[in-house]
Amino acid sequence: MSGVVITAGAPALHALLERLARSARMVFFAGLPGTGKSLMIQQLAHLAAGNGRRVSVLQWDVARPVFEASPAGGRYPVVDGVTHPLVRKAVGAWARRAIADWGERHRDDTHLLIGETPLIGGRLVEVARHQADAAETVLDAESTRFVVPVPSREVRAFLEAERERRAARPAHGREREDAPPAVLRALWRELMDAARDLGVASRDALGVASRDARAGISAGDDITVDSWAQDAPYDPELYARVYESVLHRRHVERLPLDVRLPVEGRSVYEFSIPLEELSPSADEASAILRETEAVCRDVARLDEEIRRWYVT
Repeated sequence: MSGVVITAGAPALHALLERLARSARMVFFAGLPGTGKSLMIQQLAHLAAGNGRRVSVLQWDVARPVFEASPAGGRYPVVDGVTHPLVRKAVGAWARRAIADWGERHRDDTHLLIGETPLIGGRLVEVARHQADAAETVLDAESTRFVVPVPSREVRAFLEAERERRAARPAHGREREDAPPAVLRALWRELMDAARDLGVASRDALGVASRDARAGISAGDDITVDSWAQDAPYDPELYARVYESVLHRRHVERLPLDVRLPVEGRSVYEFSIPLEELSPSADEASAILRETEAVCRDVARLDEEIRRWYVT
């Protein structure tokens, strides 16, 4: 995007990013793939640099491939675009160490760490959970914000179409790491499972269209039965409520995205400012994978933990 800030046409969005660019010490964009996280990271980074900040980034799609390509990672390949549960767990363990280390190295307020934390399916969900370690002090600080971009239905449809188009014709090497459209659909079904289990979803929110299916159930009733729509459409409010529930231990803000920003012909992965990109070495990734193997010997238990990623 050649350093161009494109949020000026969305005043509320621009003002929120400007505030974070000036005052936050760490900002983590949380949410599903295809909700604008990468674009918000890029825009915030350029705004922060314009305010004299020195920017570091920590991103799931940068750290994860290092683990998969490491000597120990060969035992845990990606299957149908889905990361192995043990790799997800190991990346989370690394991320907390990297955040604590960054906080120790960058104590003055000229520095800003921007992170991408999908959370769903256990992807960096460790940063949402309280742990008695060095990272907790900075993650719990008022100056650390977790931001959930919440696109409208129209913007979400546009982002999904862009994702599908770029999957066929990537404009940047990083776009090859983006979750494919089939994975996006599977992740939305996972989020609906979480909404039901967390008690934040109504029948209407889950998109159940059948009058018979809704018989005797008010629009505000929580889901208490198993017969609900597996293919319900995207719902911004349901999506936001799930993520706010998962992030209840953190300082979280909702970021509505209701304006299509001019992204055509540009890549959200292009930066024209100097960045410190946090990523493990191959040896570090292998070592953390081996540590994770030793702790997570019970495969069934790990699978259940990943399935219930939203319990924080």
